Amino acid sequence: MFLKRSQIDPALLAVVAEGFLSRLSFGIIGFALPLYAHHLGMSLSEIGLLVSLNTAVEIGLKPLMAPAADRFGLKRSLSAAIGVRSIVGLLLAMASVPWQLFVIRMLHGASESMRDPSVSAIIAERGGKKTVASAFAWYTTAKNVAGSVGKAFAGILLTATSSNYNIVFLAGFALSALPLYVVFRYLKDARSAQTPAHNRSVLIPQPQPESGIPPGMRRPPILRFFGLGVLVSGTAAMLSNLFPVLATQYAGLSEAETGIIYAISTTGIIVAGPLFGWLSDNVSRKLVLAMRSIANTLSSLLYITFPSFAGVATAKVVDDMGKAAFRPAWGALMAEISSFDRAKRARTIGYLSLGENIGEVSGPILTGFLWHTWGVTVVLITRAVLAVLTELYSVFLVTPEGDRASTSGTCEAHPDQRAVGVGAERGEIERSGDP
Repeated sequence: MFLKRSQIDPALLAVVAEGFLSRLSFGIIGFALPLYAHHLGMSLSEIGLLVSLNTAVEIGLKPLMAPAADRFGLKRSLSAAIGVRSIVGLLLAMASVPWQLFVIRMLHGASESMRDPSVSAIIAERGGKKTVASAFAWYTTAKNVAGSVGKAFAGILLTATSSNYNIVFLAGFALSALPLYVVFRYLKDARSAQTPAHNRSVLIPQPQPESGIPPGMRRPPILRFFGLGVLVSGTAAMLSNLFPVLATQYAGLSEAETGIIYAISTTGIIVAGPLFGWLSDNVSRKLVLAMRSIANTLSSLLYITFPSFAGVATAKVVDDMGKAAFRPAWGALMAEISSFDRAKRARTIGYLSLGENIGEVSGPILTGFLWHTWGVTVVLITRAVLAVLTELYSVFLVTPEGDRASTSGTCEAHPDQRAVGVGAERGEIERSGDP
């Protein structure tokens, strides 16, 4: 579950630190923004559009920004994203009318479209063949913890300053800008750091096809895995933003009890994230991927049958642990699929993560429609059924042997086996893993 200090790449530490500080910053901003929008006189429907606008912009721009990360470099793309995102907090501190909030939110979405593919590609490149899921797990855990801390800090800061939103947004700006130093100091472009210096003189370039995929290998069916991302994130997002309503209106819990449940589930995530990352790396990725669908199904049944504090708390913990299980396994799967053409790694990861974004948007929309039309019970039953279908779909995509991506029999070796030094012990010519 834990990496040895000698195994940890400083670039990974930089990415984890960036993720923690970024989510800490936007935990603060995300908590304060809807309140500030309401303070400016915006309606609930307008606030709903505002908070979802960044995801819509991210979906629209990610197919363009992900290839740009491959072309200009992951470090440059991430640095640019951090710079643009930092400006968001500063501009919010100066915004005074609703239309400015919408423009700033669009800018936030643009920064995320640059950032997400770059970060995931860096982790995929530097995470290590046998520890990539753990790397994704620690990154995700750091973000989740920082988000919770940021929201709590925002509430305290607003209370202490008598709802001075400018101070809160400036605090978010300062925290968002800090990762720039970490990235510039410790992160190096993967291409320059990928091949050890003592081996570069003996490397002999081998012919590669224009796509960068070695002869005899075929790219996995990206569209199918894109669909898996839509299904898994969509079912997970069906209740994520509506849990307070579910707890208070459906189960009859108080706001204080709902807050306690959030604290309990956050504690569970801290433990579950690294644990599931280790399981994905060392036991079975397929098993860990299945945990997300199992958690969706079980939590939905618990919400229906035990609408009490204990039942809702248990369901929430199960649901959040399923989310903690999905991210490291999904990250490792994206790393493997993108390794088939490493020159286009960020683009491939960008397309795959686009499925997650679409699921995050479509899930709450489906929930709202079902809840308004037939009630919460139908929402929970639908969520459970979709989770079962998602699990069947994932079984079709992920092969049992080695939990490798299904490529219709065309992939006979793990992509990392085509990296530097494969076969060197048999006297074969050592070659670079770069396309």
